[in-house]
Amino acid sequence: MRGIVGLLLAAGQGRRFGADKRWQPLADGMPMVLASAMRLRAACPDVLAVLRPDDAALSERLQDLGCRVVVNAQAEAGLGSSLAAGVRASADAAGWLVALADMPFIASTSHRAVHDRLLAGASLVVPAYRGQRGHPVGFSREWLSELSGLDGDVGARHILRNNPDLVDLLAMDDAGILADVDRPEDLERSGEKLPAG
Repeated sequence: MRGIVGLLLAAGQGRRFGADKRWQPLADGMPMVLASAMRLRAACPDVLAVLRPDDAALSERLQDLGCRVVVNAQAEAGLGSSLAAGVRASADAAGWLVALADMPFIASTSHRAVHDRLLAGASLVVPAYRGQRGHPVGFSREWLSELSGLDGDVGARHILRNNPDLVDLLAMDDAGILADVDRPEDLERSGEKLPAG
C-alpha cells in the first residue's frame, strides 16, 4: 500500500480571477500553482496533481517538480469531480492530504503537520488558525469509497460536517491555511505585489 498521497486540485477554471490564475506569478515570479505544489511536495513526497485535459504545459512543469499527474476529463463539473478523480487514481493510498492550487501561502510545516497526524492514525484532520478552519484537509483510507464517488462541484465538506466526532482539529499558527486566491485583490491583501503590465 502507498503512504499518504498529497492531492493538488488544480483543474479549476478560476473565472472570478479573470484569467487562468494558476499561472499568476507571485512576488518571486513563481506561478501560483507551482508554488502550491512545491510547498505540498516538501511535506508529502508523493503528490498527485489533478488537471484539465488541455493542461499539457502545466502537466510538464508539475512533473518536472516530481509530481504525478492525472487528467480529469470531467474537470468542468467542479471540485468534487476532481477530488474523486484524484482519489480513484491513488486508490492504494493510506490517506489523502487535499490541497488547492490557489492556496500558495500554506507553509510546508502546516502540510507536514496534517500529513503526520494522518500517519498517526487520525480519520479526518482539519487545520485551524485562530478558530477558523482551513486547508489542507486530511482524509484516511476509510473514506475511499465516499471520496471516489464525489461528483460535480460539491466537495467533501459533508464528510466533515456529518462526522464531527472523527475530526482532529489541528490548531496552527499559519494564516496561509485560510488564504485562498479567488480574485487579484486577494493577492494584494496577502502582501503580494502583482507584477506590472
